[in-house]
Amino acid sequence: MPLKSVTGVDHVVVAVRDLDAAAAVWASLGFSMSPRGLHSAHLGTGNYTTMFQDDYLELLGIVNPTDQNTPTRDFLKEREGIERTAFTAIDAEKGAEELRSRGLEPLGPVNFGRPVPLPGGGETEARFSVFRWPLVEKPGGMRIFACQHHTRPAVWIPEIMRHANGATRIVRIEILSADPKASAAHMSRLIDQPITHAPDGAPVVASGGTRADFVFLDQTALAGRYPAQALAGVPTGGAVSLVLGTSDLAGATKALGARGVAHHGGVSVAAKDATGVIVSFVPN
Repeated sequence: MPLKSVTGVDHVVVAVRDLDAAAAVWASLGFSMSPRGLHSAHLGTGNYTTMFQDDYLELLGIVNPTDQNTPTRDFLKEREGIERTAFTAIDAEKGAEELRSRGLEPLGPVNFGRPVPLPGGGETEARFSVFRWPLVEKPGGMRIFACQHHTRPAVWIPEIMRHANGATRIVRIEILSADPKASAAHMSRLIDQPITHAPDGAPVVASGGTRADFVFLDQTALAGRYPAQALAGVPTGGAVSLVLGTSDLAGATKALGARGVAHHGGVSVAAKDATGVIVSFVPN
């Protein structure tokens, strides 16, 4: 039975070592970035976000080491890139209880907030409650958690939802695995969603509703989807690619400039040029 208190992908967390430099990189790809945010002290992290219609991307960096950010610090010892993906929690407390009822011990919920400068001046606060699947449960090497938004208007701010690259949504998150079938089965079990298959045979697990899919690939399948130029700097495993829908493919191509690689009706930028993530744009 699908989880009742958790729905599809809410946002993707890209862990970076230099938060301000990473935000400049993503802005150069045609994304409108929020002002830098600072999370509650017990989290010890800061962020920039780039917002789409129903989901978003979060660049996350360490401000002060704390127990809460140990997993992110461990990840950054190895690489930058997609560390984890959040689902939308309708009710974080109930969602955590659902995991317990399935024999999984959640971490949290943890409540926190961050101040949000407003485009027209002044400031508000964004507040969240999150819980995590056990740290050992990492389908294909990617951690998952759920986030309840208590103040959605403080996060989805219209002025930062318009992008030069036309990005409107996350279409899929591609995960590189030595055993895609097993990794897909792992994700399917954790979120109780069925496995289907892409035209190239890759296992696909929908995250729920109309939100992004998870696609599991081995090295051969990944190479079949991307030309060599786009694979430069790609990590050796885990979540490696973010595919976004765009309302303006020409605008995305222009934003990427010489870094853009056209293929399969879309355009991509290599992981080496986007903090360890292949970023692709496809028409909506």
